Amino acid sequence: MQATTITPTVDFERDGKQHGFLKLPYSSDQSAWGCIMIPVTVVKNGEGPTALLTGGNHGDEYEGITALFKLANRLEPEQVRGRVIIVPAMNYPAVRNGSRTSPIDKGNMNRSFPGNPAGSMTERIADYFNRYLVPMCDYAMDIHSGGKTLDFIPFSAAHRLPDPAQEAACIEGAKLFGAPNVVVMFELDTASLYDTAVESQGKVFVTTELCGGGTSSPETIALADQGVHNFLIFAGITRGDYRLPDTPPRLLDMPDGSCYMMSEHQGLLELCVSLGDRVSSGDLVARIHSLERTGQPPAEYRAKRDGILAGRRHPALIDIGDTFAVLAVEVDA
Repeated sequence: MQATTITPTVDFERDGKQHGFLKLPYSSDQSAWGCIMIPVTVVKNGEGPTALLTGGNHGDEYEGITALFKLANRLEPEQVRGRVIIVPAMNYPAVRNGSRTSPIDKGNMNRSFPGNPAGSMTERIADYFNRYLVPMCDYAMDIHSGGKTLDFIPFSAAHRLPDPAQEAACIEGAKLFGAPNVVVMFELDTASLYDTAVESQGKVFVTTELCGGGTSSPETIALADQGVHNFLIFAGITRGDYRLPDTPPRLLDMPDGSCYMMSEHQGLLELCVSLGDRVSSGDLVARIHSLERTGQPPAEYRAKRDGILAGRRHPALIDIGDTFAVLAVEVDA
């Protein structure tokens, strides 16, 4: 495979603190010989593990973006043993546009892996992470929230993995993030996820969903700040005390695809349960009302399993194929 077209302006092997860019050539109507300039910070101090921290995988999810720009400002080499690579705005065009996907190619970064060095702009960024940045790291964390179309109970997450030791390390990292909930996630589309690209290289990986709605709050930013602090201690890169809540996290599992409830109708969504509510199999979760005419009964959607409403659609307008509810099952430690 050909070399990447991305050029870093930082030296990943040099001790100290560097702010720079991942420069991706992009010729457009606005700039014939231009570049997409993705901000990056490297903080390194001698030998030790490497953590790769990312936000802005989706451009309308602001907790990770904010927390990592803050971290890039405050983290100093003397606080570090090893190396921290910080990319607050992974899909930089999407972050600048305030959208889930890139305005350049409509690329969804988290559905573009392993990437392509000669592909679209989004595929080229994915390829650079997959072949250059991820191999450098031992630990990776990608901070997500629901963006404009989803809302979640705040949780950190890991996945079921073929390697039990790797899986256990990822779940332990998720627990120590400090969120009130820890979810072992079942994904609908694993093949092209950043998560899968990192995990397949044997790294310890933690992700999150920190509420949503296309905005942030003091509470969710504080949770992201706390999680970043805790993750670097977990990785053995910084020292200090974990900042954890007084009560241990609630452990949740998503065993299979029945955890996702998807619409087979178009119209107006009426959710009948709130985030965090418990539901039993057969309970009414949502109604979808037709907007075409009055006098039509709504379509009713009932839970196919017991669980907790861990995620919901944020906009009230809904189309066929939209996920409107995500259920998770509480499990013992």
